Amino acid sequence: MSLSTRLIAAPLGAFLVVAASLSAQIAEQRLHLNPVIAKLAEGRTVYGLQAGADMSMGLARAAARAPADYIYVDMEHNPLDLAALYQFHLWMLDPAMIVRKGNLQRNVALMARFPPEADESGWVVKQALDMGLHGVFFNGVDTPEQARAAVSYMRYPPRRDAKYPTPKGVRGAGPANATWIWGVTTDEYERHADVWPLNPEGDLLATMMIESAEGLANVDQIAAVPGVGSLFIGNANDLAHGLGVPQNHPDVEAARQKILAACKAHTIACNITANTADDLVRRVNEGWQMIRTTVGVINAARPRLKDPKVAPPPADPFAMPR
Repeated sequence: MSLSTRLIAAPLGAFLVVAASLSAQIAEQRLHLNPVIAKLAEGRTVYGLQAGADMSMGLARAAARAPADYIYVDMEHNPLDLAALYQFHLWMLDPAMIVRKGNLQRNVALMARFPPEADESGWVVKQALDMGLHGVFFNGVDTPEQARAAVSYMRYPPRRDAKYPTPKGVRGAGPANATWIWGVTTDEYERHADVWPLNPEGDLLATMMIESAEGLANVDQIAAVPGVGSLFIGNANDLAHGLGVPQNHPDVEAARQKILAACKAHTIACNITANTADDLVRRVNEGWQMIRTTVGVINAARPRLKDPKVAPPPADPFAMPR
């Protein structure tokens, strides 16, 4: 064997040993690979960021080590570029963090939002999940039927002995790109690739966006659909338009509280945008478990969020635990 071959083979062999060990650990511990779900399952608050037109390598690397639990890419109001989304996900891979943590759970999950309405999004959900995304934000969810369709797009057809067979999944099987991103075998991926909390071992999050008067009227029924993991109101821009009032109108705040009450009643996460530290702390205290914001706001609010259940991830990405 030549010197160059030995130089390549040695680290490759070491990596394969580490990968095999991590794979065995996943199978034994039933570890959640989605950090958002891992924290929600423990009753903790999670924090997220948003990306849009900037899908650069620099942003991907910064996001992977940000003091946040997820980043979601808005491709509803920005160009729909699936190739760029997959490349962004590849750039988020962080081998140094995997070695430091000793497992394959990401620090920051990647999710996205797409142009089609929830019940018309099967094709793009298939693309998103097959490139390894950890969840999908479904816009325009007005009825429980739309929410049920959205959940079905994220699930594989059930096996005969399935514990959670409904809503019946329609996702096609071809996760090679996802298994590469997640670092697991096909069997391991398919065990994790189900919606939480319907399947307690699932690592995919189905988020329904409530953006209209009809959706608000049906919010309790939407939240009750098995497989729905969270509701998202964002800045309530669309909902304010749907209600026919300015964004600062009392009816919009009443709508936020109605959505929050539905989440609490059905034990799912409620997601909202907070643009200031004061707003973030207020929403956390109200019981919102997912907060979409910015790194600056997270760091500004951190000293006021001492309870470990609501504390943001540490500013140092290598500080453990998160």
